[in-house]
Amino acid sequence: MFQEKESIIKRPKNIDRLIKEFLQGKEWALSQLMSIIENNDDKAKSILNKLYPRLGHGWRIGITGPPGAGKSTLVEKLATEYVKNNLTVGIICIDPTSPFSGGAILGDRVRMSSLFLDPKVFIRSMATRGSMGGVAKATKELCDLLDAFKKDVIIIETIGVGQVELDVAGIGYTTIVVLVPEAGDSIQTMKAGLMEIGDIFVVNKSDREGSDRLTMEIQSVLEMKNFDLTPSVIKTVATENKGIKDLYNNIFDHRKFLENSDKLKDKIRSTIKTEIKELVEEKINKQIWANNQVKTKSDYLIDNILKGKETPFSAADKILKNWTKLRRKD
Repeated sequence: MFQEKESIIKRPKNIDRLIKEFLQGKEWALSQLMSIIENNDDKAKSILNKLYPRLGHGWRIGITGPPGAGKSTLVEKLATEYVKNNLTVGIICIDPTSPFSGGAILGDRVRMSSLFLDPKVFIRSMATRGSMGGVAKATKELCDLLDAFKKDVIIIETIGVGQVELDVAGIGYTTIVVLVPEAGDSIQTMKAGLMEIGDIFVVNKSDREGSDRLTMEIQSVLEMKNFDLTPSVIKTVATENKGIKDLYNNIFDHRKFLENSDKLKDKIRSTIKTEIKELVEEKINKQIWANNQVKTKSDYLIDNILKGKETPFSAADKILKNWTKLRRKD
């Protein structure tokens, strides 16, 4: 529908062929590889392993903020600005999960209609699938695919549900927090943690009452914190394309600051460390609960918890010890 332009074309899912076509710049191959990754297919790790050496091209921008802040319109205008400068753009839109299909509810993707047929832009909507946060589990891997596809800029637009949006800072190199005068108590919003992750703050819909006050409040809070580079605060009216060029320039300045220091290397290193940690935890978790003896032990301990003979904490310790012993025997 409003997804990537060649996704409706049916192609055989031969992984070697998909990767070959992917490396030739075929969007239908990119789309199918994304589906494999998003569905956590058994072939996903093999695909990512083969393409990982190609990473390091695209600049990743996370855009977060409360619902109704105009993030989709801002993404559309920002992407258009990059296209004007002859750069290619990949966009990952995190949407709520449909209770019927389990897929993404496209919502306000229609606001990006001007980008759908642009050959320099690739848009992918994906569902949170119950993920505790605005960023779905496979988001980073999809960004990796866009990076390997040699997109110059990769924009991640999150679902917009407050504090859980903090996850986006672990994916993007530049994190943009979008707020609006009508968002309510702005100081309370800042306390939610957004002030800690924002590299650039955007007061969108700044033609409305209260925008100057909100801008000054943000600047006042930022002045009380210690930053290597103090985040900029930009006023925009995305629907009228006002302030977009200023935002574009500030992203460029932030990128140069990170590239000219060790900050970018540190950020990427931290992201890789987190990814390794999560992959190890996921693998161990699967191994533990795939063991029939552990499952039997778990059922026994649950019965004891209900009888008041155990607690969840003691049960967890015993399950882990039991699994460790089984591993040693193997």
